[in-house]
Amino acid sequence: MTDFLQKTVLVTGGAGFIGRHLVQEFLNRGCKVRVLDNLATGFKKNVTPFLNHPNYQFIEGDIRNQQTCLDAVIGCDWVCHQAALGSVPRSIQDPVTTNEVNISGFINMLDAARKNHVERFVYAASSSTYGDSPNLPKVEHIIGNPLSPYAITKYVNELYANIFANTYGMKCIGLRYFNVFGPNQDPNGAYAAVIPLFIKAATLLQPPTINGDGKQTRDFTYVANAVEANMCAFSAPESACNNVYNVAFGDRTTLLDVWEMICTHMKIDLQPNFGPPRPGDIRDSLADISKARTHLGYNPKFNLEAGLEKTIAAFQLD
Repeated sequence: MTDFLQKTVLVTGGAGFIGRHLVQEFLNRGCKVRVLDNLATGFKKNVTPFLNHPNYQFIEGDIRNQQTCLDAVIGCDWVCHQAALGSVPRSIQDPVTTNEVNISGFINMLDAARKNHVERFVYAASSSTYGDSPNLPKVEHIIGNPLSPYAITKYVNELYANIFANTYGMKCIGLRYFNVFGPNQDPNGAYAAVIPLFIKAATLLQPPTINGDGKQTRDFTYVANAVEANMCAFSAPESACNNVYNVAFGDRTTLLDVWEMICTHMKIDLQPNFGPPRPGDIRDSLADISKARTHLGYNPKFNLEAGLEKTIAAFQLD
C-alpha cells in the first residue's frame, strides 16, 4: 500500500471542479500539493481555501507552454493530470483550441513528467472515447468511432500515454470518467453539465431544456467516487499501470429520471422543455467497472441518489 504522506503531487487543473476535490483529498492524506491552472475554466474560489495551507502551492500557468510544464513538475513524485478543455459542444464550436489544450498540452505534461522522472502519471480520460460503439456495458477494450473533436483528443491521450509507457518506461494510468457531478460544479455558461443545470433550474423554479427526448441514459458518477479512483490509481501496484479504467458507479439513468429525482428531493413539480439533440452526444452510457475493481481496488460508495442529495445540499449553501 502506497504511503501518501509527504509525497509531492502536481495536480494540473486543480482549480477546476474535479481538481479542487482531488486537492482536498491529497492534502487530507498528508501530501504536498502543487496546482497548475490557467483559470480558463477553473475558478479562484476553488484555490482560495488552500492558499494558507503549508503543503499547498498554486502556479497560474498554461499547459500549452512547455517550459511552464517543466518548471511545475520539478521535485514532484506524482502527476495527477486533470487539466483539459472539456465539453463536446465546445469542441465542436472550437476544435483547434480543444486540440491545442487536450493534445499538445497533454504531451507537454507527459514529457515534463518523463524528464523529471515522475514515479506515476495518472490522467483524466473520458467515456467519450467509446464513441458510436453500441456495446453496453462499456468495457475498456471495445471502443467505436469518436463522435466529436473532444472524444478524439481524449483517445489520443490514451495512445500517447501508452507510447510513453512503452518507450520511456513511464508508469501511466488513465481513468475514463463517466459524467462526474458534485459540489462546486459550475452551473453557469454555455457548456455547463446537465446536473448542475438541472439543480439551478429547480432552484429558480424554471423548467430546464433537455436536448433530445430525455430518454438517453448516463452512468452518473458522484465526484467522491472519481476522487477515490484517483487515490486507488496512485496506490495500486505497478502491475496495474499502463492501462485505462472505467470510473463510474455502474448504473444508468435517463435524463428524465434525473430531473424527476431532483424535483422530488426539492419538493417541486415542474415539467422540462425539450430541444433538438446535441451533435456528438452518445445515446446511452453504462460502464463495466470490474476492471477497476480488480486491478485498482476501486469501490464506488455513492450512487446517483446519494450524490444528488449531497450536491443539492451544497448548491443551496452557495
